[in-house]
Amino acid sequence: MALTSSPLQGSLHHYFSKLVAFEYASKATENVSSTGVHTLLFVAGLSDGLCTVPFVTPLARSLPPNWRFVQPLLSSSYAGWGTSSLDEDVQELVQCINYILALRPEGKIVMLGHSTGCQDIMHYLLSPLGKTEIPRPHLAGGILQAGVSDRECMAMLLPEELYNSSVRLAQSYVNDGREEDVLPMAATGGFMNVPITARRWLALASPPPAHDGEDDYFSSDLPYDRLKETFGRIGTTGTRIQILFGEEDQYVPHSVDKKGMIEKWERVIRGGGGVVDKESGMVTGANHNLDNVSEEVVQDLVRRVIGFLGRIGEAI
Repeated sequence: MALTSSPLQGSLHHYFSKLVAFEYASKATENVSSTGVHTLLFVAGLSDGLCTVPFVTPLARSLPPNWRFVQPLLSSSYAGWGTSSLDEDVQELVQCINYILALRPEGKIVMLGHSTGCQDIMHYLLSPLGKTEIPRPHLAGGILQAGVSDRECMAMLLPEELYNSSVRLAQSYVNDGREEDVLPMAATGGFMNVPITARRWLALASPPPAHDGEDDYFSSDLPYDRLKETFGRIGTTGTRIQILFGEEDQYVPHSVDKKGMIEKWERVIRGGGGVVDKESGMVTGANHNLDNVSEEVVQDLVRRVIGFLGRIGEAI
């Protein structure tokens, strides 16, 4: 399924500062009170913006009458990710969720992350609360769709020497107190044609030996002890998890056993007392964002997400 140029109906909400969120028009025909309406909050990946991910519109149009689909613009949207951070994303998501909860105080929030949006979910659930940060509202559920490793993707797409030299340069910037300076395009190989700070480059590249970049939640080579500190702590949050991973995700190295990796994450979540949805797993025929795939593949993902929302509703 490819993106279409047809107009979209909905509401644009001004939720914080210069940031807005788009809420798709609901197909509901019956009168549903605001206390019975829940929200599926979509967080897109690097370089994405409003309605740029192909499966979003068919999913939004398929939601049950008591669910609404909302996508916020963040400072990191479009080209902003190169100078932003997961911390900033989380703070803005908190503002958006609080705005939604002010409209629907009894409603529940499920966050659907696509690509780097999955890192936002993990960071929202697990990163320490800053001294001046307001509390984060509870997520009833989190959907990790295409949670790939930026480190492994960069290593796959960039020549090895360019990757290594870019990391050395970024680290030298940080050592000199210039972590917020933008790296030269030549140093990053013009990666995604976006200005990128030294700090964000290291967060994504997560160089050896520690591989401790802030964004490095999903690399296939992370040891079990590291996974216990991330996936293993999800159970303490009370947030149910669904993992959806494209069988043909083009941003994952061919050497990675995607099915085995997902099953390992699920075991760690359950081992920490967390709940993994019964329809988590591989999406047959799906690539990273379901662009130019068959309608059958798109509807498989839509069906699983709607089923998860139904099971969340039963648990409320």
